[in-house]
Amino acid sequence: MVKRMILMVVVMIAIIAGLGFVKFKQFQAMAEQFAAMQPPPDAVTTIVAAQEEWPATLNAIGTVAAVQGVTVSADLPGIVDRITFESGKAVQRGDVLVQLDTRQEQAQLAGAESQLELARLNHERMKGLVQQDAVSRAEYDAAAAGQQQAEARLNEIRAAIDRKTIRAPFSGVLGIRQVNLGQYLTAGAPVVPLQSLDPIYVNFNVPQQDAAQMRIGRTVRISSNEGGADAGQSTGRLSAIDSVIDQATRNVQVQATLPNPQGRLRPGMFVQAQVNLGAAQRVIALPASSINYAPYGDSVFIVSDMKNEQGHPYRGVRQQVVKLGPARGDQIAVLSGINTGEEVVTSGVFKLRNGAPIQVNNATQPNNSKTPLSEDR
Repeated sequence: MVKRMILMVVVMIAIIAGLGFVKFKQFQAMAEQFAAMQPPPDAVTTIVAAQEEWPATLNAIGTVAAVQGVTVSADLPGIVDRITFESGKAVQRGDVLVQLDTRQEQAQLAGAESQLELARLNHERMKGLVQQDAVSRAEYDAAAAGQQQAEARLNEIRAAIDRKTIRAPFSGVLGIRQVNLGQYLTAGAPVVPLQSLDPIYVNFNVPQQDAAQMRIGRTVRISSNEGGADAGQSTGRLSAIDSVIDQATRNVQVQATLPNPQGRLRPGMFVQAQVNLGAAQRVIALPASSINYAPYGDSVFIVSDMKNEQGHPYRGVRQQVVKLGPARGDQIAVLSGINTGEEVVTSGVFKLRNGAPIQVNNATQPNNSKTPLSEDR
């Protein structure tokens, strides 16, 4: 009985050991298969790096400002008697915009003119009498002072009437009218905005490390939209550089003056400014989509011939850290890190890693224009 039980235990152990050995071999074979498996290559687009000449420029975001811009307001209180302008129209310096009611001042003016005439006659009469010693010199002086006071009063009323005639202080384009006929205006009440649009200013900030490159007279190119159409671009000159640097941003404000005969640029508009810094530089221009941005350094993926662990050749990528320069449209300049003739991945970089296999398909390329149109963005 004992022998039979021992035999059965031995047989069971042998069976279990056999099953374990078989499973071990199966797991070992599966592990070898997994180790031999390679992920499928990623489909990417590429471009061959080539050098180009880019003009040395500095790009900034600017705001349009009028050379002269005010909100025309009432100098004295009064009721609007006449409006002689239309919103949005161009006016010349001195043009009458609004006439306030001056009936009271006109009546006072008539009375002041009568008082002045009486004072003048009295002064002339006293002048003859003082020469005959018929009146005292003090009486003559009082008559002369009375005439001067009457003249001053008359000029004061005329000045009040003139101040109730609101005129354009300079030539420009009017905004939206803010008064109505018969409306009572207090002193300082706004009437209409007035902006001088030709020429016009563009203000923008540059970092302090680039401030030394700013020179009065440098060419500035302004783009008023995101596209590169010529209709949206103007050219002017640097006209002023601020004497202080902002302590909060460490930027210095720069001002450019541009011709604006058609009034296309309006105060408050957002624009892109590009300052020409001089001679061109040779760079390798790549589509912005080819750059892998990271806190530890920007990089690109370069296509190379590689070998896997089994020694089989394949097309893969290696990650290369690069130094970037300025951007133009869809392109960005690479100053160092890659060489002319190297094949660089231009799309799909977010899914790549160093040594990853790739499959090049250039049937559809990403945007790669220096001056893209707005509909391309």
